Amino acid sequence: MYIQLNTVRKSLLTIFLLLTTIISLSYLLGSCRKESRIKELELLQQDIPSGFPVPAYNFSDNPLSTEGFELGRKLFYDGRLSIDNATPCSSCHQQIAGFGTFEHDRSHGVNNSHTLRNAPGLFNLAWNTSFHWDGKYTTLVDAIAQPINGHIEMGESFNGVISKIQDDPAYRESFKKVFGYPFIRPEYILKALAQFIGYMVSANSKYDRYKKGTESFSPQEENGYQVYKANCATCHPEPLFTDYSYRNIGLPVDNFLKDYGRLMITGKAEDSLKFKVPTLRNTYISSNYMHDGRMGTLAQCVNHYRNSVQQSSTLDPLLATGITLTNTQTTDLLLFLRALTDSAFIQDPRFRQPD
Repeated sequence: MYIQLNTVRKSLLTIFLLLTTIISLSYLLGSCRKESRIKELELLQQDIPSGFPVPAYNFSDNPLSTEGFELGRKLFYDGRLSIDNATPCSSCHQQIAGFGTFEHDRSHGVNNSHTLRNAPGLFNLAWNTSFHWDGKYTTLVDAIAQPINGHIEMGESFNGVISKIQDDPAYRESFKKVFGYPFIRPEYILKALAQFIGYMVSANSKYDRYKKGTESFSPQEENGYQVYKANCATCHPEPLFTDYSYRNIGLPVDNFLKDYGRLMITGKAEDSLKFKVPTLRNTYISSNYMHDGRMGTLAQCVNHYRNSVQQSSTLDPLLATGITLTNTQTTDLLLFLRALTDSAFIQDPRFRQPD
């Protein structure tokens, strides 16, 4: 009996050692293949402008390459990612508006639907630690997945997307080159899009050149800069022009949308009517404004803070008495905000729809 048990133990140990060896070899072979594949790619350096903090997203799990970026760009402009084959990511995120929605209050989705919120710009996202107006998503990849699957946005499943692009030989070749497999998976789609979107950096406005000492502000822009620093910089600090916090800025609730912002994610009463502070970069060319696009001009936004802040229990204390500005200060502030426009970014051919 003892001999039989000993034999069984030895057999089990042998099987265990064999399995461990097989798993180890598989891991090593997989790692070698990955390293070999990455060496064949044209790797890109993440762009971190002078004065910017360390990005939250550094592509450590998604090596940034020319091939991955170009694959992401192709997907970004491809209508097949939507259920109607005609509503790509670019339908709501347009380069002319800093990859926000140009002159629309809220974005249009499939079947003539309207989303509930205004689409924000898609630049400098590598510095974000949360995404969307309410911070529902905490990773760039998750934030990208949502509109593809959202029923009032693109309305498509990943199985549906893959079934449409898997037979495209150009796509199969690109996915194989970037990720090592010709079979397209949802995570590969998202990683490619993250390379394209995460690589978008806007830091070449007149303001940026002013800070480098290569261009001067006009007297009005300089005065507007001082107005900004005295009244706006707490929530919109340089150089990213947002602190990524959630604040109630005194907007009344839209009776149709009934959007209570961060409250809808956390369930906490103290988060009622709080929305994420947007960046002021490229804001001059990205109308409409506010989380639901209710304001069509920047002048309306500034005047809201001057005389239309609505009191509530969760109103940001900084806005308890509004912001007092003269008409001249308002004009100069708007001119400073215009100086935050990065014309090179909104015309950059790297981010245009591929031929």
